[in-house]
Amino acid sequence: MARLKDPAVRAQLLDRAAQMLRVREPITIRSLVSGTGVSTMAVYTHFGSLPGLWSALRQEGFTELSSALSAVRTTDDPVRDLTALGVAYVSNALANPDLYRVMFDEGFALPDPESANDTLRSLVIGAQRAVAAGRFSTDTDPVEFATRAWVIGHGLASLVATGPLPDAALDHAVPLLTALYIGAGDDPARCRESVRLGWTLAPSTDAIRSPNPR
Repeated sequence: MARLKDPAVRAQLLDRAAQMLRVREPITIRSLVSGTGVSTMAVYTHFGSLPGLWSALRQEGFTELSSALSAVRTTDDPVRDLTALGVAYVSNALANPDLYRVMFDEGFALPDPESANDTLRSLVIGAQRAVAAGRFSTDTDPVEFATRAWVIGHGLASLVATGPLPDAALDHAVPLLTALYIGAGDDPARCRESVRLGWTLAPSTDAIRSPNPR
């Protein structure tokens, strides 16, 4: 008789895997289920294998990121909003550094590859809004702009959350984003104010890095 999949058990195993990543605990099928009250068979039932679990965990990372970006409030200042999206992106990475690392491990298939495009899509929409509002030049390519913005955000997030740079390096985002926006045609003084307003949404790194119960 085929075993029925229980969404609660699946979520429990994903949470457990994320917690183990957070404390650098080696993950095997046995260690994963230890203390959960479920059997090793649950891993096979819900994920097929340990690599299947990693794929699901990658998906969970992009799902959480998409949720964080969707929570950014839209205002009448598209440049402020673009900066706020960057804050949400970096904050999410710092709050879940090990999950963030797994998200970009292409050694494991992503069940819903389209979800990985949500980050770029949100930035494209932001750039389109900035063009429509007259903040960016009409010849700005939204996709090219979004790609550059993502490079800045991902680079800083990777180097601080999972790499060698200290938290203070995040402050480099302000001049980098300001230069990107001015290069797209924004007025320098107005741009700096918008970036300042967007960046004030960034929580302290101590708050970001505090234990994040799942």
